[in-house]
Amino acid sequence: MRHRQVKVDGNAIFYREDGPTDAPVLLLPHGYPCSSYQFRRLMPALADRWRTFAPDFPGFGYSATPDFSAFGYDFDAYAGFLTAFADTLGLSRYVLWLHDYGSQIGLRHAIAHPQRITALIIQNGDVYEDVLGPKYAAIKAYWTEKTPEKHRPLEEAVSEEGFRHEFIGEVADAVAERMPPDLWKLHWPLMDTRSSSGGRKMATCRPHRPEPTNATCREQNSISWRAPATGFWKPISMTCFRWCVTSSRASIAQHKVCEEVQRRKIDGDNADSRAHLARPHPA
Repeated sequence: MRHRQVKVDGNAIFYREDGPTDAPVLLLPHGYPCSSYQFRRLMPALADRWRTFAPDFPGFGYSATPDFSAFGYDFDAYAGFLTAFADTLGLSRYVLWLHDYGSQIGLRHAIAHPQRITALIIQNGDVYEDVLGPKYAAIKAYWTEKTPEKHRPLEEAVSEEGFRHEFIGEVADAVAERMPPDLWKLHWPLMDTRSSSGGRKMATCRPHRPEPTNATCREQNSISWRAPATGFWKPISMTCFRWCVTSSRASIAQHKVCEEVQRRKIDGDNADSRAHLARPHPA
């Protein structure tokens, strides 16, 4: 794996890259409160047949934190960043791996640039407001009434303990004990020293409500909230094959997704999915 830095719209952006340069491209926008670090195991697992790119969003990980006057710190701004990042690296055709809040960013990017997208892989990505889980209660309250009082619980959640809870707060003890503290211990200092610009703003972001067309979900592994997974059975604003993996960021960290990818190589269990994803797609 290569660890690199590139200027995107004048900001220093850190990203990870793996795989052969002539392989089809997979772009991995991360979730909250994460960075490209969350894909450090997944990318080598795919490197025998995929060229993978995982950037740290502005305000996250090792990337620069632009001033609020220069960057919006909302889903639209991050979707614009993803476009600029791909343009800077000369990527014109790729699969998107959509995970957590990265799904909101990636779907906006895909809707704006459908000609670039060869497939969507969706892992634990919420997109429809009516299927959001109970953890969104405080965020929904702030959407309805944007007052300091409603915002305070969100501010308090952007903390080291809040990050810890994101990773192990809702998993069984047997899973939690396999999660290295590095996941929150390393992420928090990077964000805390920058006043948590990206995290504090992203914590208030609202999912997109796309208009319907005729995309379909071929497959899902429902080991997370069923509602967010079945939400993707609704049509969205583009037509594209999607492999739905409804597992959490915990599964990435404890390698369950990596093991499944190694077993199936994102080919799926049927011939049409294998034919689609095995087809060469130039970068």
